[in-house]
Amino acid sequence: MSTVITEKESSYALLDSGEGMKLERFGAYVLARPDPEALWLKKLPETEWQKADAAFTRTGATGSWKKGTAFPKAWNIEYAGLTFELRPTSFKHVGIFPEQKSHWMWLEEAIHSKKGKTIKVLNLFAYTGGATLSAARAGAEVTHLDSSKVAIEWARKNAELSGLASAPIRWIEDDALLFLRRELKRGNKYDVVIMDPPAFGHGSGGALWKIERDFYELFSLVEKVLSDDPLAVIVNGYTAGYSPLSLLNNVSRLADAFGGVTDSGELALTEEHTTRLLPAGVFARFLKK
Repeated sequence: MSTVITEKESSYALLDSGEGMKLERFGAYVLARPDPEALWLKKLPETEWQKADAAFTRTGATGSWKKGTAFPKAWNIEYAGLTFELRPTSFKHVGIFPEQKSHWMWLEEAIHSKKGKTIKVLNLFAYTGGATLSAARAGAEVTHLDSSKVAIEWARKNAELSGLASAPIRWIEDDALLFLRRELKRGNKYDVVIMDPPAFGHGSGGALWKIERDFYELFSLVEKVLSDDPLAVIVNGYTAGYSPLSLLNNVSRLADAFGGVTDSGELALTEEHTTRLLPAGVFARFLKK
């Protein structure tokens, strides 16, 4: 297992973390948000944290933002060569997970290695489209699936901002399991599947998702919709609290079936001016070179 570290960019930096919080800069704005992984003391003085343009306070299952008067409803940043519209949401998210950049670069390299072959990518639980846009930029045909209409509209806006409005991306609002079952019946196949399943949620049409109950079927269906010569599979885990080994034990089945290699571990962000790392989820990947 490995730790895959995402370094800062000019448009993003992890400024500090600790005491259940993280302080980040997204473009011109500094945000303070909860992060339960930050189980240590902050390094910056509290006066620096109080300068944040917006701070999220947890209240029950959701929370609220305390914003300065000049804080916008939305703003754009360029990150990993793509352009994203950011907005503060009631669940502390802003529309981008910076640590995922490592996966995007890994996937683009894999797609570029198959010059002359059209790579078909399925991005499940695709949110605002970072992986979708990265794969499309590399020349793949992408099916972007999310159960949230708002997330899909947001991802389409990011595609426009990134100059990918005319890229071969199929935008689908649906429940992941229902869609995979239908794709299996239709005989549609994919060379790459990306997934970031939540621990709990409601799919399109109100379908209830529980990872401890539904992940087995999800991964089994993914195996069945892979092409005869698949390229890659990425499984992310952020909120469920599972070990990378839990994900790797599933992904290893693909190496057994198709050959190729697997890896797993943690994603992490490095703090500015320190060597301290903030854990940002776990993953397992399969790659057939």
